[in-house]
Amino acid sequence: MRLDHINISAPMELLLEVRDFYCAVLGLQEGFRPDFARRGFWLYAGERPLVHLVESNVRFATEAPSYLDHTAFHTENLQAVVDELESLGVSYTKTHVPGGDLRQVFFTDPAGTGIEVNSSQ
Repeated sequence: MRLDHINISAPMELLLEVRDFYCAVLGLQEGFRPDFARRGFWLYAGERPLVHLVESNVRFATEAPSYLDHTAFHTENLQAVVDELESLGVSYTKTHVPGGDLRQVFFTDPAGTGIEVNSSQ
């Protein structure tokens, strides 16, 4: 089993911001998306649509609190992600996993989704 994609539902104005953010910061590219009833975008890493963006003017609320903290991505060039975050004025936190080579950057996207980007370089 593997993670297939994440889905973010938001009003179109915010989706456009989120799309541009993921393309700039993570290097994802907008690609084919089936003709669903609601508008949106699929953002690809190579051949895989990792981020699905769907237009919705309803914010999903649940009775129970969500414990999802963030979504993580891996990159071969963490410095490029940091450089793009800085150019956009996005606050981030850098960490190093103790006892290993893994470096991490944590930030949030324009919709408030927690993002982690990892690199072993």
